[in-house]
Amino acid sequence: MIEEPVKPIKRKHQIMLDEEAALNLQAEFDKEERLAREKAKKEKEVNIPLIETWDDIQANIDVDHQLAKRLQAQEQEELSVEENATLFQQLLEKRRKHFAAKRAEEKRNKPPTKAQHRQIMSTYLKNMEGYKLKDLKSKGFDSIKEIFDIVFKRQKVEDDKEIAELKQCKEIILDEEEVTIDAIPLASKYSSIVGWKIYKEGRKNYYQIMRSDGKSQMYRIFSHMLKSFNREDLEDLYRLVKVKYESTSPVEDLDLLLWGDLKTMFEPHVKDTVWRNQQDYKVLDWKLYDSCRVHSLRMQHVHIHMLVEKKYPLIPSTLSMMLEKKLQIDYESKMAYQLLKFIVKQGRIVRIKSLLDVVGITAAQVYVYTALMKLVLLMNFKENILSSYYYWNKS
Repeated sequence: MIEEPVKPIKRKHQIMLDEEAALNLQAEFDKEERLAREKAKKEKEVNIPLIETWDDIQANIDVDHQLAKRLQAQEQEELSVEENATLFQQLLEKRRKHFAAKRAEEKRNKPPTKAQHRQIMSTYLKNMEGYKLKDLKSKGFDSIKEIFDIVFKRQKVEDDKEIAELKQCKEIILDEEEVTIDAIPLASKYSSIVGWKIYKEGRKNYYQIMRSDGKSQMYRIFSHMLKSFNREDLEDLYRLVKVKYESTSPVEDLDLLLWGDLKTMFEPHVKDTVWRNQQDYKVLDWKLYDSCRVHSLRMQHVHIHMLVEKKYPLIPSTLSMMLEKKLQIDYESKMAYQLLKFIVKQGRIVRIKSLLDVVGITAAQVYVYTALMKLVLLMNFKENILSSYYYWNKS
């Protein structure tokens, strides 16, 4: 099959085709631009109310800003020289405190020098092992560090052993008891207590605690308050109750119980009935309320609430029963261990004192007897030295 040869297009005809294609393309561009303009026009007509509203808002903002600047300028002009000086002093004091806190933080984060490290180790050995600082001064840094490492490791072993023993004196108990009434809104966490009253609902009586934000909360008994109070709440309530009942006696039974619990907690006296009759009561349970830093003893016929950092006139039998019953906690905390150590230490001191009282020895006599014993040992030591000296001279 023989193909016919393609005839070349003439130049004039090619130019006409190119012009026609360019006109068609330009027409398409013009159509697209026209459609785009019509679309933009429609969108503008739709957005005109929004644009006008935004312009009004922006105008109001500008007016308010100008008014605020003018009022601020007027207030600054009205300030007296003394007020300006006071504001300036306050600014300086604020900046001084800021930079002082910053310097203190940098100082805390700065590692100790060799001399400071030596002083820290020497003080530790003095307090923990009874070393004398003047004796340690004659020793080198490496020698002190070697002694410190030995003592520190031994102390850590003893601390771990003590922690293991204290773990046996506590147990975690999750308390799911409902302590509040949801009918009254819960108080804000940071609002202070401004008052309380007895709320009666049928045969049930409640403590209604009012706070500074206008909200209130109700509790059946004092121990329920301890579950949600912090220490500031407890101190606020104590001050309010003390002002009301320091010179008068409560009329309501609940107020009488509240004042008794708070007074025992903040103003313990060894002659109070609750302390004098301890030997007649058996400890039923011992619980820690860490939110307000209070621990509570539930005994037969009486509850005793105590601040964790305060020492109370507890007798040896009560202290022993507390440790036997174990400290009930909601979760592991450093406060629980510190309280257990405090009670164990108090128990040892009270037992020693009670034994001395039995044999009629006072604390002052103990110091005298200790001093006399040291003197006797010193005299015996001197006599032995002299006897040895005479023996060797005769030989």
